[in-house]
Amino acid sequence: MSEPSSDIALIGLAVMGQNLVMNMNDHGFTVSVYNRTGSVTDEFMAGPAKGSKVVATKTVKALVATLKSPRRVFILVKAGAAVDAVIDELTPLLDKGDIIIDGGNSHFPDSQRRFDQLKEKGIRFVGSGVSGGEEGARRGPSIMPGGDPEAWPYIKDILQSVSAKVDGEPCCDWVGEGGAGHYVKMVHNGIEYGDMQMIAEAYDLMKSGLGLSADELKSVFEGWNKGVLDSYLIEITAEIFGLKDEDGSPLVDKILDAAGQKGTGKWTSNSALDLGMPVTLIGEAVFARALSSLKNERERASRALSGPQAAFSGEKQAFIDDVMLALYASKIVSYAQGYMLLREASKEYGWKLNFGSIALMWRGGCIIRSRFLGDIKKAFDKNPELENLLIDDFFRKVIDESQGGWRKTISNAALLGIPTPCMSSALSFYDGYRRDRLPANLLQAQRDYFGAHTYERTDKKRGEFFHTNWTGRGGNVSSRSYNA
Repeated sequence: MSEPSSDIALIGLAVMGQNLVMNMNDHGFTVSVYNRTGSVTDEFMAGPAKGSKVVATKTVKALVATLKSPRRVFILVKAGAAVDAVIDELTPLLDKGDIIIDGGNSHFPDSQRRFDQLKEKGIRFVGSGVSGGEEGARRGPSIMPGGDPEAWPYIKDILQSVSAKVDGEPCCDWVGEGGAGHYVKMVHNGIEYGDMQMIAEAYDLMKSGLGLSADELKSVFEGWNKGVLDSYLIEITAEIFGLKDEDGSPLVDKILDAAGQKGTGKWTSNSALDLGMPVTLIGEAVFARALSSLKNERERASRALSGPQAAFSGEKQAFIDDVMLALYASKIVSYAQGYMLLREASKEYGWKLNFGSIALMWRGGCIIRSRFLGDIKKAFDKNPELENLLIDDFFRKVIDESQGGWRKTISNAALLGIPTPCMSSALSFYDGYRRDRLPANLLQAQRDYFGAHTYERTDKKRGEFFHTNWTGRGGNVSSRSYNA
């Protein structure tokens, strides 16, 4: 039997897995592969991997036998039970110090559980977010590894070599312990939901509000991609508007307006609720997809419910410019909220996340890659303890300069009856965050009135609670006295 010679193994040869294997191969690493359906392996070896150094195996045991020590096994299978099944099959074949990397879209509590369970057995687990889709996997994705820090020195060279590069810097760095890698990927995906919905709102405003054609929209988005909104999603949106169907009409107009989702946006929103962070924009993006899925119900409602009939009568280019400012300002709020969530999770789970490094990881390879992320990195480089992106000098100035167009866009949307859930919620959040006094004093009075939940006073020290017998019939016992 020959000596083990492979640097890393990969289990799961769907398109992402195949492309990542060939990426590793291109960078000089010897990769062993295994797929549960053997014919997929055969087709891969006869196709993309033909003539490469890739080593095909027919069993997990044979796969493990090809690996140098410490063994490194990268899993790219469907999140959930399939990952656990592969880990259960792998574990008896591995030694202490060997490394399992889950590169799928796993939920971070699952990664934390796997980290804890495998640590007890001496196996180093890494849960790594991988973003960029099929093209990213082949040419250079954004990679967000977290888990057992002892594994990082043994996988750093491979992961950073195959990752995307921006200004020579790899879009891959160690994130933190336990489920940190998949948490950061989850927030990335939530921000992606928000970006996509805001772009869709801008599209709707210009198509429904101004009547722009697909070709005109293509031109607008191409222009935006040359400025501050330069990003992958703006770039592909312009290309989408340019693609014609077989009859010469824009393909985008024939696509049913019912969006799907795989759950990562919902995970982000749920985590925000769990941690008490007002990540309103991502939540609205998730709900917008849910509303779109009610296609039949919306069609019936469209015949029964009324709305504004007036068309926009102002200057067209000014409207387009205002929409661009609204999109830019709302995007800033979205990322500010995302980083608020990362900050709170970092404290809650003890991860000590490096926010500037995360921005660098997202600058290339991933779906939300954009010029804008370089500005976020600069903000955290300047002040690693930055409380909120909105307070940074650069972003504060952008918001100041964008507010007029932002507010006009939301006003026009309401007057035209065009829904802008994400842009509107971004503005509401901004207006709430910038106020030193909100109407929550009335909420506290109401809660104390009906439930004796107590309140704090503006003329007393924080942490001191009071209860009022509002009706004269309720007594003076507060809910704090009898909470179970």
